[in-house]
Amino acid sequence: MKEKSITISGSSGFLGKNLIHYLTPNRFDLLKRSEISISRSQGVINLTGLAHDLKSVADSSSYYQVNTDFSNRLFDAFLSSDAEVFITISSVKAVADSTNEILTEQAEPNPQTHYGKSKLLAEFYINSKQIPVGKRVYILRPCMIHGPGNKGNLNLLYQVIKKGLPWPLAAFENKRSFCSVENICFVIKELLEREDIPSGIYNMSDDEALSTNQVIELIGESMGKRVSLWHVSKPLIKLVANLGDLFHLPLNSERLQKLTESYVVSNAKLIQALGKELPVAAKEGLRSTLQSFQSKAQ
Repeated sequence: MKEKSITISGSSGFLGKNLIHYLTPNRFDLLKRSEISISRSQGVINLTGLAHDLKSVADSSSYYQVNTDFSNRLFDAFLSSDAEVFITISSVKAVADSTNEILTEQAEPNPQTHYGKSKLLAEFYINSKQIPVGKRVYILRPCMIHGPGNKGNLNLLYQVIKKGLPWPLAAFENKRSFCSVENICFVIKELLEREDIPSGIYNMSDDEALSTNQVIELIGESMGKRVSLWHVSKPLIKLVANLGDLFHLPLNSERLQKLTESYVVSNAKLIQALGKELPVAAKEGLRSTLQSFQSKAQ
């Protein structure tokens, strides 16, 4: 008899590669978007997604084709299969692009981008279906995931400090939640293996929120450098960001917002459901990610 496996879509991405390594020695069926087949799977993990596009070059319809339509078809296949567990990666951006309060699962969703809207539509579709007895369904909403192989704003910050440049945005005081890739892999493993965790939507973040200035200091620490924190006036920085919008400079309004806004995500519901703490603390996870940047550069 064929051994049960774990079906994963989006396995070639950053999270997918880390997850397969974390879940080995399980057997995997790796899906492509053009082929949806679930055969004797224990669980289905949907990691496929079109990420938020800072350069605004992606066609808006692509978000709905990938983040909504594919997710819906995969979920339908799960419902008609023998698989017991369905886990899909949504995003906190399905709820809010910015927030002045601690984000919980009770917040009323109001996404402003096609990325967030397409993720929310996939959530709506899943929640509109009756879950058969014996099946469990989980929607995870992570904030910014980081780890070895990470790209994006964290890598951008690293490169700035690596060049010996001062950090000119120190005047912006904020708090942000991060999500270590090891923590999200740990949670997915728990959801696959345990039957006592209720189906539902769960925010995914590390326990401690950090300021961008703290992250900059951690980057300097990982390099053995003392970082210069410049408290340049906020109006001047915003003017430079506006020029960045016009002339396609590295610092534009959207990137400035991402680097300086507060975005704190509560993981209290998840921790209560797990009945245990996450294995990696926020600063520990960031140090591991930064060390991987350092190792790659050598």
